[in-house]
Amino acid sequence: MITRFLFLLSCLPALAWGQAALNLSLAESEALWRAHSRELALSRTAVEGAEADVQTAGQRPNPFVSLGLLSISPSSGIGAGRWKDKKMDNVLRVDQVIERGDKRALRVRGAESRLEAARQDLDDTARQQLAGLRRAYYGLLLAQEKARLAQESAQLQARGLEVAERRLKAGDIAPVEVSRLAVDKARADNDARQAQSELEQARYVLAYLIGREREAASLQASDPWPAVQASAEEANLAARPDLEAARRRVAAAEADRDLARALRHRDVSVGMQVERNNQNAPTNSVGFGVSVPLFLWHEHEGEIRRADADYNAARLQLAQLEAQVGGQLGQLGSALRAARDRLQRLEQGLLADAERVAAAAELAYAKGAMNLMDLLDARRTLRQVRIEAATARAEYAMARADWQLAAEYGKEQ
Repeated sequence: MITRFLFLLSCLPALAWGQAALNLSLAESEALWRAHSRELALSRTAVEGAEADVQTAGQRPNPFVSLGLLSISPSSGIGAGRWKDKKMDNVLRVDQVIERGDKRALRVRGAESRLEAARQDLDDTARQQLAGLRRAYYGLLLAQEKARLAQESAQLQARGLEVAERRLKAGDIAPVEVSRLAVDKARADNDARQAQSELEQARYVLAYLIGREREAASLQASDPWPAVQASAEEANLAARPDLEAARRRVAAAEADRDLARALRHRDVSVGMQVERNNQNAPTNSVGFGVSVPLFLWHEHEGEIRRADADYNAARLQLAQLEAQVGGQLGQLGSALRAARDRLQRLEQGLLADAERVAAAAELAYAKGAMNLMDLLDARRTLRQVRIEAATARAEYAMARADWQLAAEYGKEQ
């Protein structure tokens, strides 16, 4: 028994460490995200593949080597003796395709444009994922605030019910008031449980983004809410990476269109052969050959039309994206100003007024100067205003983060 007790005692520090909260600042969360983001890793592999495509595009066609055995008689066979004395024609040939129309340079130009587009896609993925990370962080901070407020409200309702039960025993209040307080306590307990569930969900959202799923239950956002600022940094959405990627794809489609048109330039295949024929003179000889395709059935009209369509589609997609992005700057600024104004109104007036009214109601009810319904109404109003203030802080933090991200990724690289 003593041994078991000592063993359990030695495990307590480890158990306490395993359940300890993992406090993370926003900067620490971003560092973990950069190191463990699965989406960024996938985008990096796309860049590596595009780099390989550039290497492939710059390669010349490989030559072909062939060995032919000719002039073999079915009746007399190839004869006896060594290989060089056999009665057959040995032909060793090497062929090399020579591309015309600057095709290799056009392939390289298109591949390089797609490589730059892949790099811009990586930056755009980072932009979108970083926006999601910051929203998840502030979402966790809001969930923590709501859980704390719900817990405080549940504790307040529990203390009020205990006081009411004592007053009921003393004959100071009617049983119906105790019943009403019990109902409000049950509601507060349900709200606290719901807030705890939302907190757990917010932790798992952030844990996935930073690669800490096993530690999700212990995640804790430690940063305070960002202070309200009067102005914001200038943002230029025209330099956003997704727009730049679309421009690079237009350049790649243009190179592909030119490459399709270059198919009208016939590629030439040049060959050289060495021949050994024991049946004819001279026995050893060399030869040269040139082959050119004949455009009898088509002149690559389908490939050219397809490349033209892809080029027009890339231009239309760029124009569509520019139109979508054009209004986002105004939307971000409007959302930031609205969130800032709402938060200032709540913190500078409404929240303080609700707290004063609730404190006065508690005091008045304790002295018998206020009925129960007015007290419960003051408590609900205070809780609602506090939750509204916490939500306003989260909305301002998210809107400010979106604006800062637009300014950060909108700068010319």
